[in-house]
Amino acid sequence: MSRVGQQPVQLPDKVTATIDRNSVTIAGPKGELSQDFSPELTIRQDNGSIVVERPSDLRHHKALHGLTRALVSNMVIGVSEGFRKTLEIQGVGYQATMQGKNLQLRLGHSHDVIVEPPADITFEVPQESRGTIIHVDGIDKQVVGQVAADIRGWRPPEPYKGKGVRYLGEYVRRKAGKAGKR
Repeated sequence: MSRVGQQPVQLPDKVTATIDRNSVTIAGPKGELSQDFSPELTIRQDNGSIVVERPSDLRHHKALHGLTRALVSNMVIGVSEGFRKTLEIQGVGYQATMQGKNLQLRLGHSHDVIVEPPADITFEVPQESRGTIIHVDGIDKQVVGQVAADIRGWRPPEPYKGKGVRYLGEYVRRKAGKAGKR
């Protein structure tokens, strides 16, 4: 039995939901998100919360039940609080700077990498970090994670010196270098 799917999604103040069959639109102070869900499930609004119900206990319906509830919950959190992924740059000469809305990365390539933010995504490079910390902010959890993964993909952390772009707090397993002559 899906334990995640059975919990109702509470709507905070200033967040409104519009449900048209299986199309859910959530609007809040940070923006608006809408998504279509499987027609097999029933989504309804009940006393300031959104409830997702499944038609049977088939494995497929159980999986859809938990997934749909989690996606609706992420939409509510996104329009009320937003999501943030933080990246850390390590390496001599590696740094990030803001160029208007775009992010300019110096990662040891022969050229600077310019990353343009998609709609509803903002980049921030704090001054006190001297270009080693990047914040990716947005209302859609999937898009925020994908943009952060794309930035990390320009120079993933390598195992010998640990240089590259990593998530804040990510553990990179280090390897020993050459053993040398005896």
